[in-house]
Amino acid sequence: MGRLNYSINPGGRSSRAMGHELHISQKHAREICLALRGMKASQGQQFLEEVIALRKAVPFRRYARNVAHKPGMTTGWPAGRYPQKAAREILVVLKNAVANAEYKGMEAEKLRIGFANTKKGRTLPGWMPRAMGRATPKNTETVSVELILTEGV
Repeated sequence: MGRLNYSINPGGRSSRAMGHELHISQKHAREICLALRGMKASQGQQFLEEVIALRKAVPFRRYARNVAHKPGMTTGWPAGRYPQKAAREILVVLKNAVANAEYKGMEAEKLRIGFANTKKGRTLPGWMPRAMGRATPKNTETVSVELILTEGV
């Protein structure tokens, strides 16, 4: 497979990190990235840790069909879930982006998540054996997540 490029090339001082072909839900990753955009990096880390601990729900905007309401959601978006597996993987990518920024000499307190995006990755083929010698396809979808942090107030 060829190299996966970033969606945008930010100008100025920025830090970026990408998680390649993560075994998480594409829908969950999209909703988490939408919730993270514009947050400070420390605030984003705290948000993801609270999602993993089931204390704060991720608002589901696009994929909200048959999604139950959760207490403590922002007004206007009552539907939400706790996608723990996707939150754990995106937290690792966010920590890598913060570490890259510190390596470049940027201040961790001023970092803001300027861009968070997901891309569909490869589909890994698999099979689930069934009765009478048959088999059903059981493919694994992968997702690539990219985060770009910018230095701002």
